[in-house]
Amino acid sequence: MNIVVEFFVVTFKVLWAFVLAAARWLVRPKEKSVAGQVCLITGAGSGLGRLFALEFARRRALLVLWDINTQSNEETAGMVRHIYRDLEAADAAALQAGKGEEETLPPCNLQVFTYTCDVGKRENVYLTAERVRKEVGEVSVLVNNAGVVSGHHLLECPDELIERTMMVNCHAHFWTTKAFLPTMLEINHGHIVTVASSLGLFSTAGVEDYCASKFGVVGFHESLSHELKAAEKDGIKTTLVCPYLVDTGMFRGCRIRKEIEPFLPPLKPDYCVKQAMKAILTDQPMICTPRLMYIVTFMKSILPFEAVVCMYRFLGADKCMYPFIAQRKQATNNNEAKNGI
Repeated sequence: MNIVVEFFVVTFKVLWAFVLAAARWLVRPKEKSVAGQVCLITGAGSGLGRLFALEFARRRALLVLWDINTQSNEETAGMVRHIYRDLEAADAAALQAGKGEEETLPPCNLQVFTYTCDVGKRENVYLTAERVRKEVGEVSVLVNNAGVVSGHHLLECPDELIERTMMVNCHAHFWTTKAFLPTMLEINHGHIVTVASSLGLFSTAGVEDYCASKFGVVGFHESLSHELKAAEKDGIKTTLVCPYLVDTGMFRGCRIRKEIEPFLPPLKPDYCVKQAMKAILTDQPMICTPRLMYIVTFMKSILPFEAVVCMYRFLGADKCMYPFIAQRKQATNNNEAKNGI
């Protein structure tokens, strides 16, 4: 095709993409069904991972839960089984009333499987993935959610904690994706969800390792999305989830300027996950919560660095992690004193 003609075609496609994006705001796309599909969630034992598990359970997905903490992972599984029992009871009541739907799954299909897995260890990921394939089947939805934070200033952070943060928050995404993507490519079907952070789009002081890991995983996700498009594997969807500070206790003590805080409070975990689920089930490529994060990211891209610094200082975002780090340090000192170290 002549390059001039192609240029106009591309221009039209770009404008049409804007039209479609605007249409999604006005008319919400229909959510797809994940009933009967195998959904694997890392870091499912607590926080957002647990809430993702409950949301997928309500939509009748077969769940595979990974977490390093066996007890908390089993607690999540117990909550999922309770949801399954409620669904089965509702199905039975509907059938008795003669109102059963064809797509209602039989009770035996509603199952949850738990695996103790340290996603920061490559071989552990590959071995556990092989067990999942043998005992459950191929994964259709992969939710890479597991995450850690060291809570130390750079020069006070032990090297092993920096490495741990990078392994769990970033490298693990490579390993889980390499484990389950091949089958998705074969059948051209699947969905990979990357739970990142707004700190993977813009940064702040005091959490260099965490920001680096999240920036890394955002880059990984975007490159993977482009690779799938280049391979014309349109049946495999990707969703990047970048929430603002979520009130899970992970960053307890983090504070922005008190006058600004009422307008930008930490997100409720339930709200964050429900918004992410809407994006996942409508094949939305990316979601920032709240939407203000889109504007912040855009401004960071076009403003001079000194202008960004001024804005950070005005919002109190330049040192927002310092109270959190101080609390972490105090807790560490208390534990050492308690253990007689």
